[in-house]
Amino acid sequence: MSTTRDASNLVKLFGMHNLMIETELSAIQNEFDITIKSTSAKKSEQKDDIYYPQFDEKIRKQAAEMARYYEIFYCLELSIRTIIVSKLKDVYKTEWWETCVPQNVKDNAKKAHKNEVQAGITIRSDELIDYTTFGELGEIIKTNWKDFNDIFNDQIALQRVIANLNLLRGPIAHCSPFAEDEKLRLQITIRDWFRLME
Repeated sequence: MSTTRDASNLVKLFGMHNLMIETELSAIQNEFDITIKSTSAKKSEQKDDIYYPQFDEKIRKQAAEMARYYEIFYCLELSIRTIIVSKLKDVYKTEWWETCVPQNVKDNAKKAHKNEVQAGITIRSDELIDYTTFGELGEIIKTNWKDFNDIFNDQIALQRVIANLNLLRGPIAHCSPFAEDEKLRLQITIRDWFRLME
């Protein structure tokens, strides 16, 4: 492994560890109704001062706690997309999407993009990779394993970790609070993810 990749992985791991520590601090604040760190004015200004306070306080506390897990998954999912695009574009140039992505993934992404266009809303991206699901990202890597085996050290371990992450993503995507065991499981699984790139 190159020194540059070692440094890059350490920086990513450092960032994820910081997010997990902040998440635990937030959970302690909520559980004991204390303030460990002050909330910036910028964050409080972003919340609606009229409607947001009308939600039940328990729900607002859960939302604040779950926001940290959303941030972790946001970083993780975007970093996986970046790895896929960078690697496949490097090898297959502009043809990478047509050449390397399974047909069902291409079809799903195209359909999701078309739905946004037809809804008349601002589309999230011009890149179809941004319309893939977390599970589909795993399928792209699995289908092109020969191009990723210099990044990840074991295909079966990678599939297991992605499957675990996909399950853990469920409560976040569907606005449900994490059980304590799942918080710990997420921390361990994120560590497993970075271990795959050692």
